[in-house]
Amino acid sequence: MGGVGFIGGKFLPLHQGHVYAITQAACRCDELYVILSHSPTRDRKLCEEAGIKPMPYEVRLRWLSTLVKDMENVRVLAVEDRADSDESYDWEAGAADIKRKIGKKIDLVFSSESAYDPIFRRLYPEAAHIILDESRNQVPISATQIRNEGVYTHWQHIPTVVQPYFVKKVVVVGTESCGKSTLTRYLAKIYNTVFVEEYGRTICEEVGGCDTILTPDYFPHIAYGHKMKEYEALQKANKLLFIDTEAIVTQFYSELYTGQTFSVLDQIAEEQKYDLWLFMEPDVAWVDDGLRVHGEEQVRLHNHEKLRQMLDERGITYVTLKGNYAERLLGAMEHVDQLLKTTSQRAGIGLD
Repeated sequence: MGGVGFIGGKFLPLHQGHVYAITQAACRCDELYVILSHSPTRDRKLCEEAGIKPMPYEVRLRWLSTLVKDMENVRVLAVEDRADSDESYDWEAGAADIKRKIGKKIDLVFSSESAYDPIFRRLYPEAAHIILDESRNQVPISATQIRNEGVYTHWQHIPTVVQPYFVKKVVVVGTESCGKSTLTRYLAKIYNTVFVEEYGRTICEEVGGCDTILTPDYFPHIAYGHKMKEYEALQKANKLLFIDTEAIVTQFYSELYTGQTFSVLDQIAEEQKYDLWLFMEPDVAWVDDGLRVHGEEQVRLHNHEKLRQMLDERGITYVTLKGNYAERLLGAMEHVDQLLKTTSQRAGIGLD
């Protein structure tokens, strides 16, 4: 067909049906413009009514840009329409804005709705309206369905560039030898996802022990490295990401080992966001793995209470796990399942 074409939408959220339509449209014209139509009021309202995580237009723009970055004839443009609802959308004003943004004669308009044909004939009289997968046989999904039934219910229809935005992050915290690493690994296996190991331990193992890194300059490095590992793992996670330790625990160890605290660690702790905190009691046997040094019972209890105080001072809401390893695992699973259930219920569905 050739020429200049565009395909528009709110992409709230972007899903595989959109991906199919965009790729099909890209094959049919020389230049394709993907128009992100956004309205702060309408889009926020749609998410609130469905109980789904808000999706600012900047986030959706990033999804689309990442999706098409290797599609040489495709460009993404954002157009604000300021409608209060889908019903109040001003098609004429929207068409004028789209034409102004594209700045070229439009030859093809793509959609998945034949009902738009009269509107497009009137607003784009020189363009052909191409309908793609109207019956949704290729990808049986819609953004409305995802919002109403939940992202996790339709996870297979959520593109990999979008999935990280909706992943729930579960962090496991505690003092030495309280089962953090074991629990983190086991939970990741059970929920078929990835995890982030304690980066300080990784550094210790890389240099052959902790003696050479327990200097003040290493602790900010550990926090930075750990956050990068979180970001990398988030791109591969399946609905959930389990994380062993975070910036508050790093600050705790810095004070414990060097007597110093770092404002940058507090800043990282202030910015980080987790959906569930699991706080481990030190009531399993202390294991000397060559990297731990605080095994005396009273010292363990003192350190545990110190860490608890640091969490409380920062207003962290956490759940406490105690007992043997099996009891901790079952307790953690109850809270993780509740996290998933609560998320799904907000979208008006069950967990089937």
